[in-house]
Amino acid sequence: MSERDGASVNGNGKGDGVGPAEGPASRSSAAGSTGKPVRKDEIELAERGLYVESWLPERKSRRRPLLFVHGELAGSWVWERWLHYFASRGWEGHALNLRNHFWSLTADPEELSIETYTEDVLAALDRLGPTAVAIGHGLGGLLVLKALERHPVSAFVLLSPEPPRELRMPARPHQLQEVPGVYGRTQIGWATLPERLQRDHRDLTISDVLRIQHLLGQKPHESGRARRQVLAGVPVDRRSLPEVPRLVIGAGLDRYVPEATAERLAEWLGAEYEPFGAHSHFGLVLGEQGFQQVADAVRVFLETHRL
Repeated sequence: MSERDGASVNGNGKGDGVGPAEGPASRSSAAGSTGKPVRKDEIELAERGLYVESWLPERKSRRRPLLFVHGELAGSWVWERWLHYFASRGWEGHALNLRNHFWSLTADPEELSIETYTEDVLAALDRLGPTAVAIGHGLGGLLVLKALERHPVSAFVLLSPEPPRELRMPARPHQLQEVPGVYGRTQIGWATLPERLQRDHRDLTISDVLRIQHLLGQKPHESGRARRQVLAGVPVDRRSLPEVPRLVIGAGLDRYVPEATAERLAEWLGAEYEPFGAHSHFGLVLGEQGFQQVADAVRVFLETHRL
C-alpha cells in the first residue's frame, strides 16, 4: 500500500489493482527513516465491512497503539507518512478507512451519516482496546470526539478538526440545501488545476497535489447527509470525554478549519495546543516538506505523557 500513486482509483477512492499499488491484504517489511524495520499488516472488521491499514514495528514495544481517523473524501492513504514515521519509532499505527472510503466496502453514501461513521470509529477502538491513542484529522477529529463520549482511550490528538456545535455558527438553511446528497472533490475545491491548488496550499509540492487529487477520486462518494450534519452542528458532551492527555493542532494556511477555530477548540477542551502557521489542511498530514514537523510535535506529546 505504500505509494499508490501509480494505481487507478475508482469513484470511492479504492484501488482497482492496476499499476504498482499493493492490495489490501499485502504484508511486507521496510526500513523506517530511523533504520528500524517496519512491518505492514491489516485488520478487517468484517461485520462492518471496514479495512484498517496497519504499520507495525518489527519488534513489539510497550508504546500505546495509535488509531488514525481520516476526514471527508479521504482514507488511510492520508496517513501513510505518519504510519511509517511512528512504526519506525516503535508505535503500532492503525489507519481506519470509514465505510465507502478507500479499501473499506462500498456502501450507499446517502445512507451514511455522522452516526454511522462514529460507529465505524468505535468498532476500530473496540478492536484496539482502551489503551489506544486516537488521532483524527478534519472530520475525523470530530468523529474521534463523538466516539470518545462512549469509549476510553489513553489520549487523543485532533489535527485541524471540524468544530462541534458548541463552537460553530449554525449554517443558514440555503447552505444546507446546497449540499448534494453525494459529493466529491469539486465541492471542496480540489477539481481545479494542480498549479492553482499549489498556489493555494503553499506547503504542498506539485507531487503532493497530484497525489491528493488522484486519491480523492474522480466520482463523488462522500455523504452529503454527514456534511449537512456538520454544518448544522454536531453536539459533543465534553463531560463524557475521558480525562486523558489531549492535544489540538491548528494550521495557519487551512482553508477549511481556520487556525483560530482549532485554538478555540483546544481552550474548550482544556487541551494542549500547537499551531503550525505555515501548514495547510492536507499539509499537516501528508505534505512531503512539512509533515514531519507535525509528527515530531505529536511524538513529543506522546513521549511526554509516556504513551
